[in-house]
Amino acid sequence: MRPPNILFLLSDEHSFRFFSHLKEEDGGEPVATPHLDKLKAQSVKFNNTYCQMALCTPSRLCLLSGKHVRGAGAWTNDSTLSPDLVTLPAILRKAGYETCLVGKMHLGGSRQFVGFQHRPYGDLTGGTGHQGQEVPEGYDGTKYSWRLDGAGELEYPESALQEQVTAQETIAWIREHCSSKPDTPWFTLASFSRPHFPLTAPDRWINKYPPDAITEPKAPAAGDSFGHPMTTALRKGFEVDQLTQEEQQRMRAGYFACVSYLDEILGDLLTRLDLSGDLENTVIVYASDHGEMAGEHGSWWKHTFHEASTRVPMMISLPEHRTGELPAQQIETPVELIDLYPTLCSLAGGDSSESEGRDLSPNLTNGQEPEVIPVVSDNLIPRWGEGTEYRMVRYGDYKYVGFRDGTEFLFDLRNDPLEQKDLSKGELNEAIVPTLELLRTYVADTMDFEAAEKERIEGTADLAQRFPKTTAPSQGNLYHLKDGRIINGEDAVYNPTVVADSAAEAFGDDWQEQNQPD
Repeated sequence: MRPPNILFLLSDEHSFRFFSHLKEEDGGEPVATPHLDKLKAQSVKFNNTYCQMALCTPSRLCLLSGKHVRGAGAWTNDSTLSPDLVTLPAILRKAGYETCLVGKMHLGGSRQFVGFQHRPYGDLTGGTGHQGQEVPEGYDGTKYSWRLDGAGELEYPESALQEQVTAQETIAWIREHCSSKPDTPWFTLASFSRPHFPLTAPDRWINKYPPDAITEPKAPAAGDSFGHPMTTALRKGFEVDQLTQEEQQRMRAGYFACVSYLDEILGDLLTRLDLSGDLENTVIVYASDHGEMAGEHGSWWKHTFHEASTRVPMMISLPEHRTGELPAQQIETPVELIDLYPTLCSLAGGDSSESEGRDLSPNLTNGQEPEVIPVVSDNLIPRWGEGTEYRMVRYGDYKYVGFRDGTEFLFDLRNDPLEQKDLSKGELNEAIVPTLELLRTYVADTMDFEAAEKERIEGTADLAQRFPKTTAPSQGNLYHLKDGRIINGEDAVYNPTVVADSAAEAFGDDWQEQNQPD
């Protein structure tokens, strides 16, 4: 029997809390995700999965290379993936797969294929864009408040949205491949922009979540981490302290709507592929690159060590899970996104020796929890002030954060899931001391912040010189045509050929009559 196909559905900024199958008493938010709920019921869901850095490009470079931040050279949203790293799609291609990337990937520099054979659509020039994300020309608001200003009703056709095009181009590529090379297994990574801001969605979802009915953030703007220099600088840098309660609830409502809208799109995609028989021998993966604070701890977006930022959804569905030969299950042991690299390689018969992750494929079938080991999420740039670089370690029930400047946090996530009480300060509980010392030592032994800074500065300069962006900044909706040209798919929306300035000019009395109030 040939190796299974692999369909990897990757979203952007999906908090682990936002699933309707996760009860509110277990930390869930009341959002509608029926299609992802169905996938969860036919999967192994890893409930405590952590990204390697809570920022788009670094997380994705780690995921593709199977390495932690230093090994991947994954520092900022401008980082370029080194050609010396063997990526997951390159390994799968060597194992006999045809590989394709569709949608946003937020890759830096001119290295835009990184081991994939095909990229028919996406942010193909390294100038990644989220529709409506660009600061409007002449905007006189604060640096980030335009993200709030656009939250709410979608203003342009759904068929032109990145998510809709990504879904359609994914289906088209898979069908074309199955027609032309039916005996060759395929690996398709379909990467979606939502629920990343802009927080816009169609009316049917915006209307479902009125701001005055939306829950408030789970973790309050309080606790022992709230006044830390890093978190204070983060709130100042993102200007979230300027948001009113009413504005934040409107943003949260937009985020709820975006999560449900993405779920609907994924459901449409999976339904169509299932009906055409293309999922029969296919492993389906769902994950997100990082989370979304959505107001928790008084913060928005990401790039912090808190659970809502670093903890992400991850589900793996084997064909046997969907036929009922294997039961669905949930894994509670903490794992990492980079574990997908060796896990998928194992399922595909590829070599995963380059990866720093661990193979979870046995746990997909044997129903057992993997061994408890430290899993990490790093920030190795001083974006939030000198010395604020950190290594976060999740070990069993505990989370430890060690900073370059010597400050630290220790949280007991079983008894304090909202990270309010730092156990490393004040009078220490004797039962906690061994764990605290163990994790302090682990960070000291595994992270050299000074060496990482040197690697970042030298590596960034070298790769930027070797693989500079060679095209002008553009939107993220680019098509790679068969003749080789790369064209902007958003011209019809942002630079249209206008055939009439108003509907009244183009349509007769029948249009006006139909649009009169009853």
